[in-house]
Formats: sequence, C-alpha cells, structure tokens
Amino acid sequence: MKKIIAFNKPFNVLCQFTDQAQDAAPSTESKKTQRSTLADYINKPGYYAAGRLDKDSEGLLLLTNDGAIQNRIAHPRFKAWKTYWVQVEGEPTEGALQQLRQGVKLKDGLTKPSKVEVISEPEGLWLRDPPIRYRAAIPTSWLSLAIREGRNRQVRRMTAAVGFPTLRLIRSAIGDVSVDGLQPGEWRFEEDWQPK
Repeated sequence: MKKIIAFNKPFNVLCQFTDQAQDAAPSTESKKTQRSTLADYINKPGYYAAGRLDKDSEGLLLLTNDGAIQNRIAHPRFKAWKTYWVQVEGEPTEGALQQLRQGVKLKDGLTKPSKVEVISEPEGLWLRDPPIRYRAAIPTSWLSLAIREGRNRQVRRMTAAVGFPTLRLIRSAIGDVSVDGLQPGEWRFEEDWQPK
C-alpha cells in the first residue's frame, strides 16, 4: 500500500537513514562522531525522505514508499508550497518583506516570489535543544514564509540577504500536510498528499 509519513524532524537530526560521513570514517572515530538520523525515529523499511531539511532545521519532513509520490513532493516542477516558521534577528521592515515577496537576488540567481507575513510566536511551539542564542540588545521576530522552490539553505539565505538573519527555522507545512499535532521525533501516516 502506498502511504506517506509525516515526521516532525528534531533539530540536529540528519535527513537520511544512515550517516554517510560516519560510515566512511574509521571505526574508532565513528563512535565519537555518531549523529542522529531518521533511523533513530522511524523503523519502516522502504520509506524514504521526499526532499531535504537541513540538520539545523526542524519540522515537517514527508517520507513515502512510492517513487512517483516522492518526485511529486520534492521536485520544484510541481510547485508545492513549503511553509516555514522563521525566527529572525531584528524586526523586519515592510521593505524587507516586500523584497521577499518579489524575489531575492542570491548568488545562484533570483528566487521566485514567496508569501511572507510577520506572525506571533507559533502557539504550542516546542523548546529547541540547544536553544537559540539570544542577545539582550537585539529583538527577534517570527515570520511565516512560503516558497515553491528548494535551493540549498534558501530560506536562511533569503532572510540574510534582506538584512534579517535566521535564528530558527521550522518547516510547518508541505502542501496540505502540516506539522500540527506532532511533537519533535513523532510521526504519523497521512491518508493523502496534495501539492496545494
């Protein structure tokens, strides 16, 4: 049966089932550098991540046992909206928000337009371990930011390019599937996925 798993990936967990760097290291070194992977949370043979989420990012990761579904979720051609809660340093100006909405010039080209708005800290947000660094003199703000592409570290690079570096990044939704109801490390089967 073809199914999708929605997983709330914790901070510092690799988005794969094995640590390839650990596998390549000599056995005495690998014990020192053992990093947490999806295998520490999900024991469902045949399921693979559809897309990526950096080790230092948190939140929704979809896994599937069907290659066509995996491609439909991960490939930018299908333009699934990926929504993030982004804690940034400072208080974004309307000008910075407008830049994000129109597209930001990065080293690898102009990003596609995004949907962005300032939000309150998401309700029921879990603590991160370790917590982000706080500076007493610099406030932080939360954004809801949705994109339809998936360049390497794109959201972090976008907010930095407009002058508001990302401190914490949580993917809250992919298409019509959200992280709601899942604590870090928890997962559930989803009946269906739509690109929305």
